[in-house]
Amino acid sequence: MTKDTVFSTKITLNANGKILDLSQPIVMGILNITPDSFYEGSRISNHDEILAKARQMLIDGASILDIGGYSSRPGADDITIQEEIDRVTGPIEAIASHYPNAIISIDTFRSEVVQAAVEAGAHIINDISGGTIDDKMFDTVAQLRVPYIMMHMKGTPQTMVQLNQYEDLVYDIMDFFTKRINKLKSLGVNDIILDPGFGFAKHIDQNFELLRRLDEFKILELPLLIGVSRKSMIYKTLHIKPAEALNGTTVLNTISLNKGAHILRVHDVKEAMETIKLHKKIYPNEH
Repeated sequence: MTKDTVFSTKITLNANGKILDLSQPIVMGILNITPDSFYEGSRISNHDEILAKARQMLIDGASILDIGGYSSRPGADDITIQEEIDRVTGPIEAIASHYPNAIISIDTFRSEVVQAAVEAGAHIINDISGGTIDDKMFDTVAQLRVPYIMMHMKGTPQTMVQLNQYEDLVYDIMDFFTKRINKLKSLGVNDIILDPGFGFAKHIDQNFELLRRLDEFKILELPLLIGVSRKSMIYKTLHIKPAEALNGTTVLNTISLNKGAHILRVHDVKEAMETIKLHKKIYPNEH
């Protein structure tokens, strides 16, 4: 976003005592503590592997490490709240202990998992449901006073594929965000990041429409997180596998930056950081 825009986006967040500066785009690295994430290369399980991957992401330039214990791929198996807590709290504690300067986000739509994760050392909540699945989520966010990433989705990971009907895709997502933002702000939550939810209750053509119209979300004056890394909109369009979708990810991340993205959520931190650095050389005054 150019500095002379009529829209003024909030660019600093208080991440549980750590200040997150979004005046320039940053990278969020994905750490999936799950056995069935859609991209096999992102799955990690044992303690040493988690710490090693976290360390490399931090070296490569990640500003946030996003830890998730519930696979949200279409049709993924449901797991219990306790199993999700058991998956994520140990890795969060380990990363917080070994890398105390790291900012950790918890990728979950369950308030009980949020509570346990923040107690273990997480700083940000990343909720794929935008608070629609767990009606205690917004109260929990307000109580914990940590930044909240609100993603757009309809239904659940098990049902979202069938729920991709919209009157106007971007308008409907904006309407969703506006209502949810107002509810959060009424509870005193102001550190909010928006994620339009690529691949969640949206078919491939809708994902590309969403990317094409991404700059329309600037009117909401909140930071945008974009997560297209190795997703089906890339590998199905190109008739390749997720493992071969890094080049396509870089292309779509570049377009996202052109349209105002503040955070790139990725599996491949080094390449995303290179994308940001090259983009900044071309557009030094943006954001």
